[in-house]
Amino acid sequence: MTDSNLQAMAERFLSALKHCQVLQMQVAHADSDGITLLMPWSPAIVGNPQTGAVHGGALTTLMDTTCGMATLCVLPSFEVCPTLDLRIDYMHPAEPGKAIYGHAQCYRVTRDVIFTRGTAYQDDPDRPICHVVGTFMRLGQEIKGGIRFGKSLKEGGA
Repeated sequence: MTDSNLQAMAERFLSALKHCQVLQMQVAHADSDGITLLMPWSPAIVGNPQTGAVHGGALTTLMDTTCGMATLCVLPSFEVCPTLDLRIDYMHPAEPGKAIYGHAQCYRVTRDVIFTRGTAYQDDPDRPICHVVGTFMRLGQEIKGGIRFGKSLKEGGA
């Protein structure tokens, strides 16, 4: 799959997730090495109004989505891959008023599980807000009811 096709598929997938729309997430970059999502700062993601610190739930959502979408970068076609496990190690709080980037890559793909790792950062990827590792179960292209997600996403459907 070309990088432009991967980018387009990632954008369609992200646009189908209501919680990501609410958080105004965007695909910043996608290629065979991984994916980077952008979550702009807004008052809606503030967890502590006194300090402006970003809520941990917003960061968790960003990183779960980023790691889950990294599976698109390594699979030959779209598969349903729900989260099995997600571990986040917070390094420091996000700075108020600045967008947050989430980057993830897959480092191992098996028949049943995909292993991912990534970071969230603001200005400098070498100064991460958090590190994350996640595992995702491969369910394949079909789910109950016979809905084929791979074909519809590639053709522009949701």
